[in-house]
Amino acid sequence: MAEPRTVGDIVRSWREVRRFSQLDLAVEAGVSQRHVSFIESGRAAPSRDMILHLAEYLDVPLRERNVMLLAGGYAPVYSDRSWQDPALNSAKAALDHLLRAHEPYPALAVDRHWNIISTNEALLPLLEGVDADLLTPPANALRISLHPRGLAPRIVNLGEWRQHLLDRLRRQFRICHDPALDVLLRELSDYPFDPGAPPKEASDHLAHDIALPLRLRSPNGILSFLSTVTVFGTPVEVALSEVTLEAFYPADQATAHALGIAK
Repeated sequence: MAEPRTVGDIVRSWREVRRFSQLDLAVEAGVSQRHVSFIESGRAAPSRDMILHLAEYLDVPLRERNVMLLAGGYAPVYSDRSWQDPALNSAKAALDHLLRAHEPYPALAVDRHWNIISTNEALLPLLEGVDADLLTPPANALRISLHPRGLAPRIVNLGEWRQHLLDRLRRQFRICHDPALDVLLRELSDYPFDPGAPPKEASDHLAHDIALPLRLRSPNGILSFLSTVTVFGTPVEVALSEVTLEAFYPADQATAHALGIAK
């Protein structure tokens, strides 16, 4: 069994993730490099306030800040409620308002494991043809996107989009080391995928695009979307800090016309 990580180990790990030297962290946090070194080596036991101070400058997610506090011998300070907890009702109402406000653009909200919390009405037509089992709660946005019975057969640039999603998931796992994300990454990576010969125009459209679009076959032709990501700005609750709203906007006039929003 692996030895429990000390608070010094965790500080060092996050410092390396952020690519800070001990001096970088010391300067940013306004402490001495010697103190940072002593914390990491275990020669100094940081106070609760110092742990939170360093975590702030290392931009450590709230869930992991609680882990740091426990490793330092302190109680967690950030609550971790279920999304169904009444205390989150105001946040849920704000999220629903944002989702509705994005219409007629498709949008969805997901938790830290990419399970769908909520969607707006504009997303539903894009999910037509997806296997009902994949849409059964807790429906996973990445699984729906890349599963052979999901959206994958309809994604024109599947190779590019698949790589984009897997890279996002890998980065997320490197940051938080959540075992559930590792399991999901392995599952998605194992889905059958035949890249085949890249379309002749693939490099051409990438040369002209401003961001990687999702290009999806539909009864109205090929729809092309750019995605944006929104998070709550000042959360002090773990579950709320891990909610992401992703919205999709037309990347070309043909898609805007298909959605009935072009002037």
